[in-house]
Amino acid sequence: MEKPVNKLNKPMFLRGIQLLFGFLLLATSNIAFAQQTNGLEAGKEYILADITVSGKISYNEQTVLTFTGLEKGQTIHVPGEEISNAIKKLWKLGLFSDVNFYANKIVGDSLYLELSINELPKLSDVKIQGVRKGKRETIIKDTQLTKGKIVNENLVTTTKNYIENKYKKDGYYNTKVAVNVIPDSTNRVKMVVNIDRGKKVRISDINIHGNEKLSDRKIRKALRKTKKRGFPNPLRIFSPSKFTEERYKEDLANVIEKYKEKGYRDARITSDTVAYNPDNNRVAIDINVEEGNKYYFGDIKFLGNSVYTNQQLNRVLGIERGDVYNGVLLQKRIADETKPDGQDITNLYQNNGYLFSSINAVEVKTANDTIDFEIRITEGPIAYFNNITVVGNNKTNDRVIYRELTTRPGQKWNKEEVVNTIRGLGTLGFFDPETIRPDVKNPDPASGTVDVEWNVTEKGSSQIELQGGYGGGGFIGTLGLSFNNFSIRNLFNKDAYDPIPMGDGQKLSLRAQGSTYFQTYSFSFTEPWLGGKKPIQFFTSVSHSKQFLYNFQTRDVNRSQSFTISSITMGLAKRIGGISDRVTLSNSLTFQYYNLNNYRTGLFTFGDGASRNLAYTLEVSRDNRGNSLIYPMYGSLVSVSFRTTLPYSFFNGIDYGDLENQEAYKSKNNGGPYQVEGPNGTTIQVPEGAYLDSDGYPVANYQDAAADPEKVDQKKFNWLEYYKVKFKADWYTRLYDKLVLRSLGEFGFMGAYNSERGLVPFERFFLGGDGLANYALDGREVIQLRGYPNQALSSNSGGTVYNKFSLELRYPITLKPQASIYVLTFAEAGASYDKFAEYNPFALKRSAGFGLRVFMPAFGLLGIDFGHGFDPIPGTTQKNGWETHFIIGQQF
Repeated sequence: MEKPVNKLNKPMFLRGIQLLFGFLLLATSNIAFAQQTNGLEAGKEYILADITVSGKISYNEQTVLTFTGLEKGQTIHVPGEEISNAIKKLWKLGLFSDVNFYANKIVGDSLYLELSINELPKLSDVKIQGVRKGKRETIIKDTQLTKGKIVNENLVTTTKNYIENKYKKDGYYNTKVAVNVIPDSTNRVKMVVNIDRGKKVRISDINIHGNEKLSDRKIRKALRKTKKRGFPNPLRIFSPSKFTEERYKEDLANVIEKYKEKGYRDARITSDTVAYNPDNNRVAIDINVEEGNKYYFGDIKFLGNSVYTNQQLNRVLGIERGDVYNGVLLQKRIADETKPDGQDITNLYQNNGYLFSSINAVEVKTANDTIDFEIRITEGPIAYFNNITVVGNNKTNDRVIYRELTTRPGQKWNKEEVVNTIRGLGTLGFFDPETIRPDVKNPDPASGTVDVEWNVTEKGSSQIELQGGYGGGGFIGTLGLSFNNFSIRNLFNKDAYDPIPMGDGQKLSLRAQGSTYFQTYSFSFTEPWLGGKKPIQFFTSVSHSKQFLYNFQTRDVNRSQSFTISSITMGLAKRIGGISDRVTLSNSLTFQYYNLNNYRTGLFTFGDGASRNLAYTLEVSRDNRGNSLIYPMYGSLVSVSFRTTLPYSFFNGIDYGDLENQEAYKSKNNGGPYQVEGPNGTTIQVPEGAYLDSDGYPVANYQDAAADPEKVDQKKFNWLEYYKVKFKADWYTRLYDKLVLRSLGEFGFMGAYNSERGLVPFERFFLGGDGLANYALDGREVIQLRGYPNQALSSNSGGTVYNKFSLELRYPITLKPQASIYVLTFAEAGASYDKFAEYNPFALKRSAGFGLRVFMPAFGLLGIDFGHGFDPIPGTTQKNGWETHFIIGQQF
């Protein structure tokens, strides 16, 4: 506490100086203190008798006094630290615009103060003008302009600066932002933010100076994200000519990297200038380089290695004495930061448990143009996984995740398995693959242990399909439900419904489709870990379809003529590969029952009767596609399948070559004698047991009798007999950033065990269109080939051989869990053939086009394609031209 000032012992000028100093102190501290009462003496000690609060505030008086730290009865000085500190505290809160203390009255040594403050206004609403809705929401979120936020000059300034800097980073260097604060109501304000982005600053020219070893073209190519405007750059999609400071600085570093790749270790950029021309909103870039000399690798020695020999390490390094010096390559062969699973020395050690190893390349000698290196290795102890935990899974049970992990407690540290686990968890489809992250915790070289915490973000794994539209001449409605993380064991546990029992990784699907003339119902269930011990998948499906005869011209439905198919499939699949390199062996058994009731449409060789199909399918597939099945960026899916029925003709005793004669032998009158009208009005007696021709007239012997073709085919196809071989190879290659090339090749062949029996009319291949089966009920396989009408590239009975090739270039708009959207362009070709003798792999129907895909967890994959067919469909002479295709369902 300051010593009280005795005004009687102070000269007048000294008191004046003291008062002046006190007021200066208050002014520099943004403190206002007004003397309203005569008799206030500066420097005197007073007792604070009372404080009243006035002004525009929403807080109660006692709360404000608590903020000041002043209390009734305490001793204060005027001017002094007590009031100065109180006002500083109020200012630091950032809630008030004015803070003033007034002395209301003095009674002896008692001082009565008034605190006058005005509360800063609060934000009631904010409007962003000049940008589209999506951008507005992002700006409001980033600047935290929420209702109730205190509005002051700092908020206005930081908001303005943030938006201007944000757009400058995107190439809008002339962005202008005006922030207007408008009173709304009592101590409430609206904020209106007007944004004028202006035009993007483009690059008019890039001039390179001082380069002799690398051409201007190669250096400009190294400037990956900094491109000048001009032909053919206006066609550039992924490297536009806009200028951004951040990308430009990155590209300058890329230029030096390019020189290092060519052996110029000492290359540097001596200066660079960016000149802006406001007249045309362009910048011209000048870069001065100093290339230096070209170097070569000399001797490379390994020091500290005991686990691997020099020869083993040299094979991974892949650099020999005399090779052109390449600093970038050297670093990648030691530790490739761009590839977590790269073939480098660091990963060689880390894949064998040496988490704590360190590897560094050191230049030890430079003679003329040759550089010698030592690669110094500290191997450290072997590390073992200790605690493995998972966080972020709110619905998926821990055991479903843990059984997919290849990083288990007690196992030796293996970085490759960590990377593989990331891929495996992503392919489950339950989590956002972009956010799966292993956090390495508590690495302890002394004990040789490390903990790993797996962070996952769950996404919607259930989908609903509800649609209606016209197809096949009538209205078709579809309702489908797919639960991809189902829990059947909690089916009768009411507490587990949220809204359905989830978390056990099972898949359950229900689907119904129908119109005025057909209905289809299906159910499928998959358990990926049968018994919970090994990755043995059990799957089953049941479906039933019924179609009535439909007249497409009159739209009449004849319910006395129908075709039904009932099907059940059961199978087991065993994963015999790693989590990221899933080699799966699948076995399934399918029984189908076809029943035709007076269904004579020409689609089948008989209109009455039934066929049965008992088929076994063996499939081997290898799936190492990247983390996401929705948008894989690398990897492949290769599958080979063989589907077969029993070769009934080998043991059923039927001579299919003489089947027509056998059926003709049965074509006789077994109903007693009758009469038929003969030629010229004559009457012909038909005795019982007589053989008949196709018109019902008696003939001399069964060789002259006519068999009923439908009866012949009914017997021929009573049990279907065939085999099918299919091959599919689907590759994904990342070309640049997230630009992905998908390459696809398919081949299918259907054969018969008995040439006299022939091929069955079911299970054929139908090529063309969107690839959706729609209402086809004959077991056909529909193959997508865009740019042509659905199934238009096969004959009416379907093909027995087909092949297809496709190239698809994809680029994502967003890969967020709420919705993954990407655009694509494609070129594909294919053909189907009725017989293998007609097969010509070079006589293909070609098409090209573009499209869009949208994946939303609740609705699955939706898309639209515009394809142009360059060839005529069978039976026409003009090229097919443009077709629009709607894609519905997961076609992964």
